[in-house]
Amino acid sequence: MPYLVGHALPAAFHRLRDLPVRGNSYTSSLAVRPMATKLRGRPVIPLALAVLFLAASCGGTPARAAGHVAMETSELTIEGAAGRHRFQVELATTPEQRMQGLMFREALAPDAGMLFVYAGERPVGMWMKNTLIPLDMLFIDGAGRIVNIAERTVPGSLETIPSAGPVKGVLELNGGTAARLGIMPGDRVVHPMFQAGP
Repeated sequence: MPYLVGHALPAAFHRLRDLPVRGNSYTSSLAVRPMATKLRGRPVIPLALAVLFLAASCGGTPARAAGHVAMETSELTIEGAAGRHRFQVELATTPEQRMQGLMFREALAPDAGMLFVYAGERPVGMWMKNTLIPLDMLFIDGAGRIVNIAERTVPGSLETIPSAGPVKGVLELNGGTAARLGIMPGDRVVHPMFQAGP
């Protein structure tokens, strides 16, 4: 999936996530039969409990299975006709951080966000797989200008959300933030990751 980097998951993770779903059909049968089963004359209850514990462990949330990738935070300012607005953002600068994104987050502070940063300007597509809250996605060029905004993206959607041209980064904020603060395409994002334009 070239450019689908905002919330993409590696194939191995999908396989891990799918395992407990298919495993639910056999977990219940393991819970019934081993109690009366003996192996070489010995009860296998400890073995059954170990198997059930392992199955329960595999049934944890995908977020736990994948682990959490730590990210640095920094301040970011958006300047436009509606004024200056400051945010504290997490920086997703590596492939692992961009894959994780805001997946499985149940809430985001009003002044918080996540800034996805790429090595150079390029067309970028995002998606909302495993994302639980609506987001505003601000696509930003290398000079820090907002190219386009996707507002109130749909949680869990697999639709590609594309940039309107080559961009250096994507800023994700709570859904509705752009409309509430009057943030528009053409506004300037002030952050060390972008070179100041005219």
